[in-house]
Amino acid sequence: MKTLNYFFQAIFIYFLFLIGFILGLKISKKIFSTLFCVLGPIFRSNKIIDKNLLIFEKNISVLDSAKIKKEMWENYGKTFIEYIFLKKFRNSRDHVEIKGIENLPPSIQNKPVIFISGHFANYELMSMEITKKNINLATIYRPLNNFFLNPFMEYLRKKYVCKNQIKKGIGGVREAIDYIKKKHSVALMIDQRVSEGENVPLFGKPALTTTLPAQLSLKFNLSIIPVLIKRQKDENFKIEFMKKIDPENFSNKLQLSKKINETLEELIAMNPSQWIWTHNRWKQ
Repeated sequence: MKTLNYFFQAIFIYFLFLIGFILGLKISKKIFSTLFCVLGPIFRSNKIIDKNLLIFEKNISVLDSAKIKKEMWENYGKTFIEYIFLKKFRNSRDHVEIKGIENLPPSIQNKPVIFISGHFANYELMSMEITKKNINLATIYRPLNNFFLNPFMEYLRKKYVCKNQIKKGIGGVREAIDYIKKKHSVALMIDQRVSEGENVPLFGKPALTTTLPAQLSLKFNLSIIPVLIKRQKDENFKIEFMKKIDPENFSNKLQLSKKINETLEELIAMNPSQWIWTHNRWKQ
């Protein structure tokens, strides 16, 4: 039954991609942002979103949950259809404003760093823009559960985002280490629940968190560069490289992971309506 569901789900998504491609990027984003606002709450549990926002509300004084949910679904729809236009983004030089270049170490080609971010705006653009700066990079990703759809998404990522894709898992950790030894920086999203992770506070509540960036940083003495990704009002994007986190200020992976989650909190607070609140982040 699951295989059949995945098959029809993939057919439906490929059909939507085809419609979007025919309509073009500008019109598609308007249509799919509206479509996701209508259909998103039907297919995804509002209970999870509301529970997550409640945790957030306890830590942030000014918050409009309804506005955040609406803008989140709009961004979700735009990001979804932008996958079919990744080639356009790859070849464009005027759709992204880059800030914080001064926060990248001058020696980055010889001494790698770890780039971290969350699922903000169109999160695929982080690795894409880093590679467009001729920085050697490998990016860690989680394959889709839908095995009819995943090969196409992997193709898009390898061709237009970053050719060095590392599949999450034990084998992926070894591969990441190999890339670091070859002087490649590593990029990964650190905002999703990891069942084998450690409980690290996020907005004051324990959350199962990956310690991989902390472990790699401490083992190889690599700086961590947080990255803010934001969709602008004109439908362009801003990517900002934040101030680095240096491993020598921390004695173990839990201390450093706590600092990483605190940084994630800051990124979410800067841009709450473009983070994906549908993920059951605090599930134990």
